Amino acid sequence: MQVSIETTEGLGRRMTVQVPAERVEQEIERRLKDMAGRMKMDGFRPGKVPVKMVRKQYGEHVRQEVVNELLRQTYSDALKEQDLRPAGAPQVTPKQDESGQDLIYEASFEVLPQIEITGIEQIKVERPQVEVTDADVDNVLDRLRQQHADYEEVDRPAAQGDRVEIDFHGTVDGEEFQGNKAEDAAIIIGAGQLPEDFEQALVGAAAGTELTVEHTFPQGGDSPVAGKTAAFQVSVKRVEQANLPELDDAFAARLGVESGLNDLRDAVRANLENERDQAVRQRVKRQVMDQLAELNPVELPKSLIDGEIQALREQSGGASEGGMPETERDAYEEIARRRVQLGLLVNELVRSQQIQLDKERMMRELRQMAAQSGQDPNEALQQYAQNRRMMESLEASIIEEQAVDWLLEQVQTEERGMSFDELLNRDGNVS
Repeated sequence: MQVSIETTEGLGRRMTVQVPAERVEQEIERRLKDMAGRMKMDGFRPGKVPVKMVRKQYGEHVRQEVVNELLRQTYSDALKEQDLRPAGAPQVTPKQDESGQDLIYEASFEVLPQIEITGIEQIKVERPQVEVTDADVDNVLDRLRQQHADYEEVDRPAAQGDRVEIDFHGTVDGEEFQGNKAEDAAIIIGAGQLPEDFEQALVGAAAGTELTVEHTFPQGGDSPVAGKTAAFQVSVKRVEQANLPELDDAFAARLGVESGLNDLRDAVRANLENERDQAVRQRVKRQVMDQLAELNPVELPKSLIDGEIQALREQSGGASEGGMPETERDAYEEIARRRVQLGLLVNELVRSQQIQLDKERMMRELRQMAAQSGQDPNEALQQYAQNRRMMESLEASIIEEQAVDWLLEQVQTEERGMSFDELLNRDGNVS
């Protein structure tokens, strides 16, 4: 087998592979003889069918089968021989595929970039120190009371926290748009069910009030009303005030904590501490990943970026096939490029530091996911075991967290105290 490599552009490679005709023909002949030994044909005893008759009837099919298998096998062998790591599937173009002649084909693909991670010692991370206070617990309990409030109709203008029943009908430049109207919509003022300016316009409106509310939609995205101002005709039909339940053992029992209010407080505190730990982890992870990416620019394979853009599109509810408008692609590209870069850097860390998958950690994560969804842990494990794609995704997330753990052991860390609300308000997505 002869192999030659040509650099096309950037990370692009064109590999030409030449497989000797003798290898192709020998494999075809071997398969035809094997078929003849097993075939039944009228006029011949079992196993005595002449090879030339098998060749005449099945030769072309066998040849195509052999060629396809040789393409896969020799492509893999050529990559190993040339020490190449492709970033994705190749585009294979046959150049010569005739009986009695060498099999020649071209495979075009991108390779993964060579990465040498540097600058880890320069990374500085600020780790929040957050105590869950009694006031934090009280805030959650207040929200729970709001969520379980009983409402009664009142004969007065609406105030913050009231529930109003409205009909609304909006137009932009006199034209209808998707989601522009509703009847008997129950809106709690200040709860964020509608845009803030819309909800605040309802303050002071009593039942029977007719009003016009103007709202300008945010810029960006593919919405036909992005950046435009809509005029909503609003009819207030009913105003209700919230009657909050007493904060007592009965309220705790209503939430499923039969042992009383103190245990409800303990459960709320435990949930807040878990939420705090996750938020702290996300914050320090984002810091270390941002700086790792800044210190280690990487040439990114276009095929990986395209694949990540498509994945983001599907996660957002977009089509899995078909063309993508340029504006939509631009909206995803920055996130996609970051994910690809960090993925390559994490993979290099895992390789260079010989980080092995912590199976016990993976099982703990699986059990936690099952508990959060109310699923039996054994059923969850079986579900993942039967779905290789799900299992690979879980394994990748666990080993990424192990790589982050390794990084955090190497970088400079400074602790800073902050409140629980400050932690959550400043927290963001990691990827």
